[in-house]
Amino acid sequence: MKNWEADDSDEYCAAAADLADAESVCKQLNIPLSSVNFSDQYWDRVFEYFLSEYKAGRTPNPDVLCNKEIKFKAFLDYALEQGADYVAMGHYARVDKHEDSFCLLKAKDQNKDQSYFLHLLNQQQLSKSMFPLGEMNKTEVRALASENNFITKDKKDSTGICFIGERRFKDFLQQFIPAQRGIMQTPEGKNIGHHDGLMYYTIGQRKGLHIGGSQQGDGSPWYVADKIVDKNILIVVQGNKHPLLYKKRLKASMLHWINGQAPDVPFSCMAKTRYRQADESCAITRIENNTCVVEFENPQWAITPGQSVVFYDGDNCLGGGIINSDKNE
Repeated sequence: MKNWEADDSDEYCAAAADLADAESVCKQLNIPLSSVNFSDQYWDRVFEYFLSEYKAGRTPNPDVLCNKEIKFKAFLDYALEQGADYVAMGHYARVDKHEDSFCLLKAKDQNKDQSYFLHLLNQQQLSKSMFPLGEMNKTEVRALASENNFITKDKKDSTGICFIGERRFKDFLQQFIPAQRGIMQTPEGKNIGHHDGLMYYTIGQRKGLHIGGSQQGDGSPWYVADKIVDKNILIVVQGNKHPLLYKKRLKASMLHWINGQAPDVPFSCMAKTRYRQADESCAITRIENNTCVVEFENPQWAITPGQSVVFYDGDNCLGGGIINSDKNE
């Protein structure tokens, strides 16, 4: 499956190498290989949204939308048209049928669990999906590949955004969105530098600010705490314990519930606001117009508009939404 055409040279994109690896494994297993191109659908359904979010000053997660619109929609539809009964994906997650409903469960390997990226899947998509790696640890998967001497046995894990590849994020983004330099300020309104464009920064970011900690304040590192989009101002604070980096409340929109039904509120559950985060206790206190308010038991670090908040009941992923505010409204 190929999803990107714009600049897919070997310098940036691993598509050609991935195809060669797939051909090698399929030949070894004596199974046919088909190739299909979804780059147009990816551009329309994922990449244009990605750009619009950055233009609005938010930090989107394209992998979440790619799963919903491409892997489990465009590709799933294609596979079913070819006569497939199911699609088997390499995500670390599990599907379980409970009575008449399909549940999305965390993977056995909690360190590799990817249910966070799959929270927008619906009942039809889950009913046709299989996750063979969900019951395995990553070490077991590597061992199985080694036993069969697959060419991919030592292949490094894929990380980051697929269409950006190995290039610098800044270099990629400025091809599509003109940068507008602006002022970098403390919460008290003190100007301490310039930023290269709000789109290049995300809440909690430390690297790339180019503010010498030893030259300012108490010498602690600086972090992005907020963006004032209409004034093109980046708010930065010193120290990762600064109170502006912690919030107990967020608002999320574009809600999706895997079982198709929103819970009655108030509703207590666990949630995470970023992939590499432990589940945190919270309560969904209000749901209206496909928007909800989430109150956490403990303050959360660097809640980031544009990212996903995903809800859990134990291993069961309930669904989630897109964070559109961390303000105490």
